[in-house]
Amino acid sequence: MSDLIVIVYPTEAKAEEMRAKLLDLQNQYLLSIGDAVIAVRREDGKVRLNQLLNTTAAGAVTGGFWGTLVGLIFLMPLLGAAVGVASGALGGALADYGINDDFMKKLASKLKPGSAALFVEIRKMTEDKVLEAIKGTGGELLQTSLDHTKEQALREAISAHLPPPPEASPPPNPNPNPTS
Repeated sequence: MSDLIVIVYPTEAKAEEMRAKLLDLQNQYLLSIGDAVIAVRREDGKVRLNQLLNTTAAGAVTGGFWGTLVGLIFLMPLLGAAVGVASGALGGALADYGINDDFMKKLASKLKPGSAALFVEIRKMTEDKVLEAIKGTGGELLQTSLDHTKEQALREAISAHLPPPPEASPPPNPNPNPTS
């Protein structure tokens, strides 16, 4: 069972920073992400989705491979590759993996222009370690499929204020006995 989490950030850069942090946590085996998409509402009001996986490009590569292979069988590898790339790209563009694109666009259309929403489908996570890692990262929790206690814990973690780093002590005085 997957959970959906949507967090709004003031900029696309901040949302991308959080997505990178979550992907790093996935590399540490602290969570498993099904999909992570950034939806940006542009100044003109249109919504652009920044997918984790470009299905059109993946489809074109796969289609090109199979088209070339079939083309070799019929002694027309270039034609086979061209048809394979075109059909693969079309199939990839029509494929929708993970979070529903229409849902993301509809929800992101309600954002302020210039802001971004990070949509994350989480399959599983080590909750206490993930919450500690994302503590104080900011953002506003817009929607989740988590239960109320987990949602509140997530809300508190991302909005927590971290203490400022300790100030560096002044360098030692090289001349401890100044003469006046």
